[in-house]
Parts: sequence; C-alpha cells; structure tokens
Amino acid sequence: MAKTRPKNLDLSTIKLPVMGLSSILHRVSAVIVWTAMILLLPILYISLASAEGFNQVTSILSEYFLAQFVLWGFLTVLGYFIIGGLKHIIQEFGYFESLQGGALISKIALSLGACLGFVSGFWIWG
Repeated sequence: MAKTRPKNLDLSTIKLPVMGLSSILHRVSAVIVWTAMILLLPILYISLASAEGFNQVTSILSEYFLAQFVLWGFLTVLGYFIIGGLKHIIQEFGYFESLQGGALISKIALSLGACLGFVSGFWIWG
C-alpha cells in the first residue's frame, strides 16, 4: 500500500469549525473542572468545618488576587462546562443537528460561556 496520503503536522494551519472548537473546549473544561476539585474540595471542607475555617477561607479570597483569579477561572470554566453540557443535551433531543444549527448552538454556547465569565468576574471583583 502506497503512503500517498497528505500529512499536515502543522496544527496552526488547521482551521477548526466552530462546532469542533466548542467540543474541544467542552472536553478541556471537563478536565479542568475535575482536576480543580482536588484543590477545591479540601477548601470547601475547611470552610464548612467551623466558623474560624470559613473566616480563614473568606479572608484568603478577599486579600489575595491570585486566589480570586483562580476562583474566577474555575467559575468561568465551570460555567462553560455546564453550558456545553446543556448544548449536548439539547442536541441529543434532536434539535440543532444540521450543520447550520450546530454552528448556531455552538456560537450561542461560546457566547454564554463568555458572558458567564464576565458575570463571575463582576461578582468577584465587582
């Protein structure tokens, strides 16, 4: 068998459609959300263990920009993960399955994810 297939290993030359970008971002957001749970579940435990622990966590979140930025990143990724999941559920019911419909709902999901990132940033720093 002759190996005459074209090979394109330069990923910067490949332009993904919006549906592909939306799908990849949903998968990446899932990995980030589940990985962040390793850090955030102990913080939740500390904050719920006592009033002193709650005050300690809230003081860290109010004083340190890095902690606020990590929280903002997590909330943004979590918001997109939820929106992307709802997009998949809507498509499983048979809506937006055409090429144009898939592009439309992917653009809506990306836009809503960006809006949730803006809202969570306003909530944290606002």
